[in-house]
Amino acid sequence: MQPSGKLHLGNYFGALKNWVDLQDDFECFFFIADWHALSSLYEDPSLIKKFSYEMTVDWLSAGLDPEKTTLFLQSKIPEHAELHLMLSMMIPVPWLERNPTYKEKQDEVKKVDMSTYGFLGYPVLQTADIVLYRADFVPVGIDQAPHLELSREIVRRFHNLYKKKVSIEPDAKISDIPKLNGLDGRKMSKSYDNAIFLSDTEKEVSKKVKQMLTDPARARRDDPGDPDVCNLYPFHKIYSSQSMQDEVAEAADLQKLAVAIVKTCSLKPCWKACAR
Repeated sequence: MQPSGKLHLGNYFGALKNWVDLQDDFECFFFIADWHALSSLYEDPSLIKKFSYEMTVDWLSAGLDPEKTTLFLQSKIPEHAELHLMLSMMIPVPWLERNPTYKEKQDEVKKVDMSTYGFLGYPVLQTADIVLYRADFVPVGIDQAPHLELSREIVRRFHNLYKKKVSIEPDAKISDIPKLNGLDGRKMSKSYDNAIFLSDTEKEVSKKVKQMLTDPARARRDDPGDPDVCNLYPFHKIYSSQSMQDEVAEAADLQKLAVAIVKTCSLKPCWKACAR
């Protein structure tokens, strides 16, 4: 995981929670990707040390156990950089340019020039990170799936070029909640300033949640809303009991039925009665 700042709920449900669950069943290697962080923090690398510490605290707080799994700093294992160098010699540039997150991140990050080889070659270093340990599975968020598919292609190209199978094409292990949107409905991201951080206090979380939109199509506060388009509803599905979720879904269905009846009714005076 790249140390680019405090972790938020999107990081937790998209990746970290999955990591915690996997450590009891697999031999796992989780590392702080400080070399990857240079792709966006190269102008001020001193931040990487600070962010690495904060992220480690979040990891341990979330339940990663050094007694069960291996935790380490990427830059302490020079073989990551060596293998990245060798793999970069055989990768066609168009393969890297077609990565959907390449353009997306360039549009997202405005404070730093992201048109660097380091950022373009991010998936090559990521491939080195994976194949160095002959990993069968990689627990990733849904936004990292294209990178992992590129890693699989790089492994195949290596095998085809040198007629020798030395690694494994890794499969993804995506969490049950692969994506969690932020306060404004977009992808939760520090860059969008729409994140709920793991280190936020109860007061800070409450303030942020109260700012979230429910159903943007509602013209008035007392109009029936649609939970499926409510930005807050995915959080409700995560944190509420199944009985509470069923109760909300049933209430929403009744509201939809009432609205449908009202819209098809030609008698204007019956509007309020039907709505009730």
